[in-house]
Order: sequence, then C-alpha cells, then structure tokens
Amino acid sequence: MKLSDFDFELPDSLIATRPASPRSAARLLVAEGDVIHDRTVTDLVDWLRPGDRLVLNDTKVIPARLSGLRHRLSAQGPVAAKIEVTLLEPRADGCWSALLKPLKKIKIGEDVVFCEGFSATLEAIADGQGQLRFNLAGDDFDAALAQAGAMPLPPYIAAKRPADAQDKQDYQTVWARHSGAVAAPTASLHFDDALLAALAAKGVEFTHVTLHVGAGTFLPVKVEDVTSHKMHAEWGRVSPQAAAEIAATKAAGGRVIPVGTTALRLIESAARGGEITPWEGDTDIFIYPGFTFHVTNALMTNFHLPKSTLLMLVSALIGQDRVRAIYEHAVSDEYRFFSYGDASLLIP
Repeated sequence: MKLSDFDFELPDSLIATRPASPRSAARLLVAEGDVIHDRTVTDLVDWLRPGDRLVLNDTKVIPARLSGLRHRLSAQGPVAAKIEVTLLEPRADGCWSALLKPLKKIKIGEDVVFCEGFSATLEAIADGQGQLRFNLAGDDFDAALAQAGAMPLPPYIAAKRPADAQDKQDYQTVWARHSGAVAAPTASLHFDDALLAALAAKGVEFTHVTLHVGAGTFLPVKVEDVTSHKMHAEWGRVSPQAAAEIAATKAAGGRVIPVGTTALRLIESAARGGEITPWEGDTDIFIYPGFTFHVTNALMTNFHLPKSTLLMLVSALIGQDRVRAIYEHAVSDEYRFFSYGDASLLIP
C-alpha cells in the first residue's frame, strides 16, 4: 500500500474551527453497507439497537499549551524572551516531556516563567523535545496549569485562531474523567447529556476505557510504503469490568461500537489474542487494510486528514473503495472536517 492511496482533495473551507452548538446538532453521515444516509448526531438513537454497546474513551485533555518567558544571564545582564510550550507527557523522573518553540534558543538550566509562582527549568533536550521540571507538583501543579494553560488545539485549528476560554469546554467530552491527554477523542465531542439519556432509554449500553491521546496523533506519515510507518505510543487501560462488559455484549450477539479511533485502537490492542481481556500499558498498534478486527463491529468517528493513519484505520474497517466513496460524498455535500467537524457512523 502506498501513501498516495489514502490521499484526497479537501477544500480548506470545510475544516471546522468551532464545533456545532449544541454538540449533538452536528451532521452524521451513516454508511451502512453500500448505502449512505445524511442525518444528524441526534438521529444516532435511530441507528443503534437495544443491546449495542458504545465504547467511550474517558481521557481528560489537560490545558497543555503554555506561553512563558525564559530567563537567563548574559554579558549585558538578565535576558527574558518569549517561548511557547506544549506539554506531551509526564516522565518517571518527575519531568515533563514538552515541545518548545523556539527550541534552538533555549539552553539547559534556563528557567521559564508562565505566571507568578508557576515556572519550570529545562533539564535536558532529546529527540526534538525538552524535559521540563516544574516548581509545583500534585494538586498545586494541576491548579496552576488550569489557570495558565490553554487547550492544545490541533495544528490545523491553531493555525487559524488561538485557543480561548470556550475551547476549555468545547474540546472536552462530557464524560472526561482521567487527566492525561493532549488531544481530544473528537468523535466523543458530539455527545451531550440529552443524547446519552436517549440512547440509554433505547437500551444502548456504555463502557468506559481510557487512552491518553498524544500529540503524535497529528504526526504525518512520511514514508511511501505505509506498512513501514512507526506509530507513536499512547498509554491506555481496559479495566476488568470494561473487558467483561464488552465480552458479554459479544456473547449475547450485540454490536460493540467504539466512539472514536482512540477507543477502537485500545480495545483491539486488548484483544490481539482473539478475545477482549483486561489490559494496561503503552500501545503503538497500527491498523491499516488487512488488519483482523476481533472486537469492533462498527465505528463512530469524525472525518480525517488525507494520508493519515486514522484514514488508514477507517479503510481497514470498511474498505478503501468504500472510504473513497464516503469521503467524496462528504466533500461534495460539504460536511465539516476534522476535530470540530461532523461525524460518521460506519457499519461494515
């Protein structure tokens, strides 16, 4: 498979920079077999059946983008210069891995001040990332980050506008529980309490799993032979209860439908032996056409970037030719794309 096999033309005007309001008012493309239906997310209740199980990623996005001033001494005296920081993940040694811009300007040992009482020291640089040690930890760190940080919007949104206070609500799922993600499980952003209640009344069941989505989800594929691409690793957990719920649905003949590619990647990581089992750790699973699905029966997901691993995952589930037809329809019918865009329900 070639990278070019997963390319398509996308008008810039279709890239959403704000979500629909209310959340469930977004459009929903339903692809069932060879038929495409144009609906809204509120209509999801009409397409799911009693006994179906939605798998929901309950990761919580941290306000990982920080603006600060780096301080150092020079021959002319103290110097302060602006620097942008995007936190990636905490390390075992207590530091945070982070993207720093400009990385070439900052020196080991320099301090970065984000606001009064909240700062970090650069301890190392490796693989294009800085290792920052903050002056606060625990609840104090969380409180300072909530005050000083901004939501880490995807690059294609951040290029058009900065994150603001509204994004702290919009770029978070209503069931977010476990902090650690630096990108949202965006298909889940379409759900609100009213929709969840309607689905529950229909007899749809819910299972929560956790996958902390990393910034690597936006990294481009740079190799023409897609099978040689190396995926970024992300931490996830499928609890014993979650595994038992999914297994029970499968045994009863119900459908297991992950909401988002993150939930799908996690449950398939936990089912590589053929059946779902409790699982915890880092997964770098790469799903592309030819992959054998052990758990997933359908998928709710947004519309993805050309040449992306997420588009390859969708192609693995429903077929490359089918994806081309769906995306041609979505473009021609002006569906909104990417993280704040519209959704699709893909039923093989």
